Amino acid sequence: MKNTAASDFTTAIVVDQTPEKVFNAINNVREWWSEEIEGSTNKLNDEFNYHYEDVHRSKMKIIEFIPNKKVVWLVEENYFSFTKNKSEWTGSKIIFESKII
Repeated sequence: MKNTAASDFTTAIVVDQTPEKVFNAINNVREWWSEEIEGSTNKLNDEFNYHYEDVHRSKMKIIEFIPNKKVVWLVEENYFSFTKNKSEWTGSKIIFESKII
């Protein structure tokens, strides 16, 4: 089994909002990432594509969706023009979790 701990990335952002507002904001991807999104981004099994010129392209699938708590994207395809490994994110999971602290 491959040890990926060195390449994992985790961060936390604390906001003064309800879990519902946070969850709805996360799933409105066009508002915070880019308007260059094609496809639906707010329910289980949705697939969407992102692109920015010839710099970054990706295809995501929502593989877990727990309203007001958690959403998980699977990076099905990815291309970066600026990295040695052009498909660096392919197969990765991007996880958004809302927790009350």
